[in-house]
Amino acid sequence: GGTDTGARIVAQKLTSKWGQQVVVENKGGAAGAIGADAVAKAKPDGYTILMGNIGTQAINPTLYKKLPYDPGKAFAPIALVAELPLAMMVNPAVPAKTPEEFVALARSQPGRLSYSSSGAGGAPHLAAEMFKQGTGTFIVHVPYRGGGPAISDLLAGHVQLSFMTVLEASGHIKSGKLRALAVTSRQRVAALPEVPALAEKALPGFDSISWIGLFAPAGTPAEVVEKISADVREIVGGDEVKGRLAELGGVPRTNTPAQFGQMIAADRKRYAQIIRDRKITVD
Repeated sequence: GGTDTGARIVAQKLTSKWGQQVVVENKGGAAGAIGADAVAKAKPDGYTILMGNIGTQAINPTLYKKLPYDPGKAFAPIALVAELPLAMMVNPAVPAKTPEEFVALARSQPGRLSYSSSGAGGAPHLAAEMFKQGTGTFIVHVPYRGGGPAISDLLAGHVQLSFMTVLEASGHIKSGKLRALAVTSRQRVAALPEVPALAEKALPGFDSISWIGLFAPAGTPAEVVEKISADVREIVGGDEVKGRLAELGGVPRTNTPAQFGQMIAADRKRYAQIIRDRKITVD
């Protein structure tokens, strides 16, 4: 996925810059909470950091009643690495060729169309619910345990619609196995330049993306956080990393620790409202 891919791109460059190996350890499970908990409890010396995402930092604090750490106090933001827009995709058998045509189709068949997601409360699920809310459509949610099964059933035609990061979906789109109707960022994505943004016409102002960024355990000295942040900002601003992330469907974008913290706070507030409005829960 995008978090792991982005982490490896950045780690490779940090290894070269620092002259010592930066190892990526992928700790999956519990919507990222297992990996986040490991970093939250690590020694705050700058040697163990987290590549978090919108789920671990902005969605999970509202979605889960209990987490093994305090998400508001456990981490020191370092820097944003990239935004990961989502693609709104349909199975090629679906007659709609544009977002507007899909909305018309869904309105003509309320409750008869369905969409898959990588799991309840994830960024793809929330993007789909925002789309439904904005268009006044009733499309049935079918959650899966991960993005792989969700896309497999979309490919098989068992569901008609799905939202997934462009990074994960672009291969299926470019091969013609899936049809992209739109992207969920405010602007088009370099990896899929012909695909419009929902905000262009179908849903003005629509903006629901994922993102990845780095965090240190709370208590890490400010000068260490700033040192890592400055190096990451330099790396992400370089042509090689910018080109690699854009090629994969990401939007390279970084910021300072203070700016990152403000961004996370705004996202938490926005997604908490969506989760409450749509009555989204996890088992």
